[in-house]
Amino acid sequence: MSVAEGIDLWVEERGNPAAPPLLLVMGANAGALGWPEELVDLLAARHRVIRYDHRDTGRSTAAYDRAPYAIRDLAADAVAVLDGLGIDRAHVVGMSMGGTLVQLLLLDAPYRLRSATVLATSALGAGLADVAGTGALPGPAPELLAYWQTMGADRDREAELDWRVEHWRLLSGSALPFDAAWYRAQEERAMAHAGTVASPVAHALADQSGLDRGAELAGVRVPTLVVEAPEDPVNPPPHAEHLAATIGGARLVTVPGMGHALPPVVHGQLAAAVTAHTAAADAGTTVG
Repeated sequence: MSVAEGIDLWVEERGNPAAPPLLLVMGANAGALGWPEELVDLLAARHRVIRYDHRDTGRSTAAYDRAPYAIRDLAADAVAVLDGLGIDRAHVVGMSMGGTLVQLLLLDAPYRLRSATVLATSALGAGLADVAGTGALPGPAPELLAYWQTMGADRDREAELDWRVEHWRLLSGSALPFDAAWYRAQEERAMAHAGTVASPVAHALADQSGLDRGAELAGVRVPTLVVEAPEDPVNPPPHAEHLAATIGGARLVTVPGMGHALPPVVHGQLAAAVTAHTAAADAGTTVG
């Protein structure tokens, strides 16, 4: 799908085309397959689910080297995906940087959203621009910051798979069992989908200006769910609680043991929380 001059995004749909549309927006340097198949299928029981590869991920255009862009341009891409599919309004779910993009949509395109769900993320102005945790909220774990210094290094396939699995171990926290084989299979599929073993890194280089808009979130009127991942080492507690208090009328739910990852053990509870929220938004009610 063409979303801008010279930029095509890979887009996939799942579920009943007549069902309420739900757009999945993944985090930095991750594409559509960052949303695991099992989770997508659970969401597709109620929704027309759309997932897509960001620029410079998966099968979408590798654009950054010839045309650098800003994080806010990735939010515009999400709207362009809806436009390309002829969808006027959709439920939108964003994880990590995807949650940042959803917050931008809440501010700049609320008329396109039926509801919003954000998870494993932080409020605008409290996350991407403050990775050192110099403000009132904590930054990412020091061991993660150190590990990220080797992101994008030249590695063969097996070494890159090892790097990615270890990255997921660090992202997952320690509360839930870590299934290295499951994560390795996920990354093997992602490599096959993208046709390369190299890790995407463009989003780490993208312009982060224009994201310090947290004060505007109090005016949001779109039904918004904030999912807290208590083991998240990127946006650790109390980021989710702060975000829920910042967004007007937002509701907070916790998925026990969840880190900055989507292993099978959290799929059922996460899908149930999202679909209860979207159903209530469609009905014009609230979840108790």
